[in-house]
Amino acid sequence: MDFDIKDIKLAGDGALRIEWANQSMPVLNRIRKRFEGEKPLNGITIAACLHVTTETASLMQTLKAGGADVFLCASNPLSTQDDVAASLVKKDKIPVFAIKGEDNKTYYKHINSVLDAGPLYTMDDGADLVSTLHSERSEMIDKVQGGTEETTTGIIRLRSMAAEGVLKYPIIAVNDAQTKHLFDNRYGTGQSTLDGIIRATNRLMAGSGFVVCGYGWCGRGLAMRARGMGANVIVTEVNDIAALEAVMDGFSVMPIGRAAKIGDFFCTVTGNINVIRKEHFKIMKDGAVVSNSGHFNVELDLEGLKSITVSKRTIRPFVEEHRIENGRRIIVLGQGRLINLAAAEGHPSSVMDMSFANQALSIEYMVKSATPLAKDVHPVPKDIDQMIAREKLAAMGVKIDRLTAEQKKYLASWKMGT
Repeated sequence: MDFDIKDIKLAGDGALRIEWANQSMPVLNRIRKRFEGEKPLNGITIAACLHVTTETASLMQTLKAGGADVFLCASNPLSTQDDVAASLVKKDKIPVFAIKGEDNKTYYKHINSVLDAGPLYTMDDGADLVSTLHSERSEMIDKVQGGTEETTTGIIRLRSMAAEGVLKYPIIAVNDAQTKHLFDNRYGTGQSTLDGIIRATNRLMAGSGFVVCGYGWCGRGLAMRARGMGANVIVTEVNDIAALEAVMDGFSVMPIGRAAKIGDFFCTVTGNINVIRKEHFKIMKDGAVVSNSGHFNVELDLEGLKSITVSKRTIRPFVEEHRIENGRRIIVLGQGRLINLAAAEGHPSSVMDMSFANQALSIEYMVKSATPLAKDVHPVPKDIDQMIAREKLAAMGVKIDRLTAEQKKYLASWKMGT
């Protein structure tokens, strides 16, 4: 079995951490148990480009239990947990191509390694696998029958491909499932991003000015958690409705040009490019801490910062100090990459339980579909979304009411009024 990881000797530690994560993933565990009996993915080869974490390991185990041949690479150079990669290779016999801190050349080499398996389905987190397949390995596309995408950033890229007519196979937008973005993006990103910032810096949040760039579901969660730790939260936005919502939620809202002067911490969660630019770095306080929790590091204008940097040094792991031309210091965390995975462990397993349940069931849905889906970006079927929510509530011991026959009739009728 071919693979490329840091050190196979780390497998023991990785296995324990995967076991720990699995204890908080009851929905995926239930799916795995059914997959073991039914083998719905028998003979299916899946190329997965995901963050190589304990939770991803649980998903890989589930897909393999369903009969699939799974090949895994990292979707970010800094997000790999090397002990998890080792455990998947040694214990689960799953080929993994991922090393934390790999350079861009190795990153794309690993993507090509999983594509060498000749997948029938792809599983992506940011769409680098899909874009590589379309641009560099196009001779393989006719064999691919479908795929899934985990992130907002990836969905934006894939919808652009579909709009231009270049997307060659159907993709299910796992990110857009309610049991994904309402929970993973909000509660997962909110907690894990602060976890990464605090682990990297050991700085106090209470009383600080915390600037959240972007008020989508990730931004909502991050702003909520930063305020919960006592920070004075400022939101920057380009969308009128999102900005209005942030104001109504009790946050200060202002342009980044103004926020840059008063913030102590900055974190981008927009999915867009150059949100914090050179002109903003120039006016920041001495010692301002800048990070990103969007999928790609392009949210920070790192080239612009480099052009005004006089000296740079690493003070702590994942903490780089840039001394700029005006003598002030700008602190960049995790090389501008996903700080929750660069300096911490990513989302808690209990929230990834729902996200990865969507992944597993979406692949099963495509495999079993009697009619091939169009070459477009498709939503997760509503019955899958509802079933995952129902299973999660049951695992939490929460019961809810169900509509009575009378209530169903009332909701379906136009004749009954006051």
